[in-house]
Amino acid sequence: MSMDVGSKKVKSDINVTPLVDVVLVLLIIFMVITPLLQRGKPVTLPDAKLVSELKSGGDPIILSVTRDGKAFIEKEEVKREDIAPALENQMLKQPGVPIMFKGDRDTDYKVIREVILEVTKTRVMGVSLAATQLKDEGDVKGAK
Repeated sequence: MSMDVGSKKVKSDINVTPLVDVVLVLLIIFMVITPLLQRGKPVTLPDAKLVSELKSGGDPIILSVTRDGKAFIEKEEVKREDIAPALENQMLKQPGVPIMFKGDRDTDYKVIREVILEVTKTRVMGVSLAATQLKDEGDVKGAK
């Protein structure tokens, strides 16, 4: 057996297999988690300059109003006159949980107001309104 003592070649190939394994695992994790991040019915939220986060109360009950005026609690459609009883039922299951209201930006204000008036019939302390935060003044539509 002979050893090649004089040759000091360094193998500079990159082992790609572990990198591909990690990327595939991350891809699978994101594919599973991403649908869970969007709760309630998907709506286009209005823009706001100042947005604060919910700091207490746990995971909120999501009340959504779509562009066509339909109301949803989480992903279940609710008639407008049944919003208060449905929210009362949800609050019995999850006492002390805040309510997050997601209204589509293209919904008539009258519809939004009627839904909020239905919410006031419950014993809820307050409702948080969901909005998309603008990054800076350049994000305002029509601003240059």
